[in-house]
Amino acid sequence: MTVFSSLPSPITGNTPSLRLDELDQQILEMLRVNARLPVVKMALALGVTRSTLQARITAMEQGGVITGYTVGVSHPRQGLRIRAMVMVSVTSRSEPDVVRALSKRFEIVKLWATSGRYDLCALVVTDHTEELDALIDRIRGVKGVVDTFSTILLSTKLDRPD
Repeated sequence: MTVFSSLPSPITGNTPSLRLDELDQQILEMLRVNARLPVVKMALALGVTRSTLQARITAMEQGGVITGYTVGVSHPRQGLRIRAMVMVSVTSRSEPDVVRALSKRFEIVKLWATSGRYDLCALVVTDHTEELDALIDRIRGVKGVVDTFSTILLSTKLDRPD
């Protein structure tokens, strides 16, 4: 929950400071990835109501955490995004719960069921290797996940439509 640690001063005009929780951090990261994402879609992905999400965004705007929205341009040669495939092995009968949990992570852009040693394959996108490392730790912490194997994608050699 977003908590104001102080009220704005009418004399100094200082903005209140906020303590951001995990949901606030996830909202900010989703907005960093795509600031044009509809609030309804964000709320659904995060498992909260639209009004809760809108209240959080408004509080962060008024609290000075969100200072504006901008366009981010990624040039392929700059390699600004880290893409990786994360293979996930799950315990028997836990796949639906694991899929539900992983589907809430906005960094996971595709998720496939697979055969063989691993049960799921996730395409993930992060800004930095540190974020990728943290995401893999979160995936490993999901109840029912037994093992993961990940590999960073370096370049696209062929990209045909399905």
